[in-house]
Amino acid sequence: MAINFGLGTTAIIFAVTSIMMYYLARCIRIFVLISKFHGPPALPIVGNLHKFRNDPREHFLYINGVLDEYRERSGGIVRWWLGPRPSLTIYGAKHVEALLNSSRNTKKSFAYFFTKPWLGLGLLLSYGKKWFQRRKMLTPTFHFSILQNFVGVFNEQSNILAEKLDAVKDQHGPVNILPLVTHCTLDIICDTAMGKHTNAQGEGDSEYVRAVKGMAALAVFRGKHPHLWMDEIFSRTEAGSRQKKYLEVLHGFTKSMIQQRLREPNKHADIHSSDDGAIAGKRKRVAFLDLLIQMHREDPSFTLADIQEEVDTFMFEGHDTTAAAISWSLYLLGLHPDVQERLHEEVVSVLGDTDRHVTTDDLQKLTYLTCVVKETLRVLPSVPVIGRTLDSDIILDGKLVPKETSIILGIYALHRDPGQFPDPDKFDPDRFLADNTFKRHPFAYVPFSAGPRNCIGQKFAMMEIKVTLANLLRRFSFRSMQTEEEVKPAGQLILSPAESQILMKVSKRE
Repeated sequence: MAINFGLGTTAIIFAVTSIMMYYLARCIRIFVLISKFHGPPALPIVGNLHKFRNDPREHFLYINGVLDEYRERSGGIVRWWLGPRPSLTIYGAKHVEALLNSSRNTKKSFAYFFTKPWLGLGLLLSYGKKWFQRRKMLTPTFHFSILQNFVGVFNEQSNILAEKLDAVKDQHGPVNILPLVTHCTLDIICDTAMGKHTNAQGEGDSEYVRAVKGMAALAVFRGKHPHLWMDEIFSRTEAGSRQKKYLEVLHGFTKSMIQQRLREPNKHADIHSSDDGAIAGKRKRVAFLDLLIQMHREDPSFTLADIQEEVDTFMFEGHDTTAAAISWSLYLLGLHPDVQERLHEEVVSVLGDTDRHVTTDDLQKLTYLTCVVKETLRVLPSVPVIGRTLDSDIILDGKLVPKETSIILGIYALHRDPGQFPDPDKFDPDRFLADNTFKRHPFAYVPFSAGPRNCIGQKFAMMEIKVTLANLLRRFSFRSMQTEEEVKPAGQLILSPAESQILMKVSKRE
């Protein structure tokens, strides 16, 4: 019996077949192009995911072990298959430059969007026109003249941290400095960027900090398990239930700050004045939350939800990354007493035998401190990887990389390139003395990213880190009680110790 298809049915079959052929051709093209790059063997369907580890430290060691293995033969590009998704990790300076120095391909990789329920499409996750507008809008809040007025907060909160360390230094056993430093940086970001005193250091515990750690771990966990990529499935799992509880804490914390600020009188009607005089004068201590609220009052299309996603983004990025940098700096100084003593001598020579506040002029003179912080961010970068998704084809190492490929910038591996940093595992702040940096590739060291999407708060972070370290080192000496194998740096969203402990012996200086 003959089957008679009508014209409508034939058209539908033709359209479906054409779409299937298009996607099949695209998949074949991507497979052929990506297969030209070196990488570990992959299995059908799962790709390389079967080799990924659930334990953060084991996963971190596995990934960086593969990158070290392929460094010479690949030139700093390694191919992975994340299930059906192609991915390249780049960790050669010239390849990093090709991506970061371009105004194109600025969209974050898909794994970042597992944090979208928390951060929304704020400055971290947005792209295109929205990102450009937000970046332009927020840049004035990080003008140097405004940052100078935050130095007082950096001093006040780091001195509170010093008092906390003084109180626990004689306790039985070593001190876990990580939670103490994290509460300090949380107080700093709330006071400076949000205009709110939170007293996390005084309370000694923070449900918000625990929720941040939990959400970050869940985002990484989902990235390794394709069956959890769909929100509809993930929300029905035990991990999805935990995420819901974390979000209640995170959003409740920031919403309360926004609502409190909205109830206060409008003190910044002239906030958008663009001349330098206004920046140096009228904009003093203008928190970036004030700027967001002012924009909402002037343009209701910039909604409270828009404010919320930017506040959540800055609360996360503004305290966790600096806490890691300060803690890792103290840890590395505690492993290298010769470096610590040299730095202490510089701090005393600049600040004298007093307890006065550190000033911006002092920071300019503390050149070895700058070298120590930079070397810490080389050896143990707060953000160990950055991810992008290509929105157009690019050329890397003479090979075409197709659009929609995920690109992972392996900052941890990039910073340990022996061609750029001889004896890369050695902690040596002298690498960043002026005479030792001019021959280095400009994209061999990118702890704050680089190019159009570089970290908007990097000057803020460097000032905060240096003021805090100066105030601690003038009072205490530190000795690390763990080797790197024992402290177990692990790459979640932030490079943190796998067991959330950095144990140190803290001694009062005479």
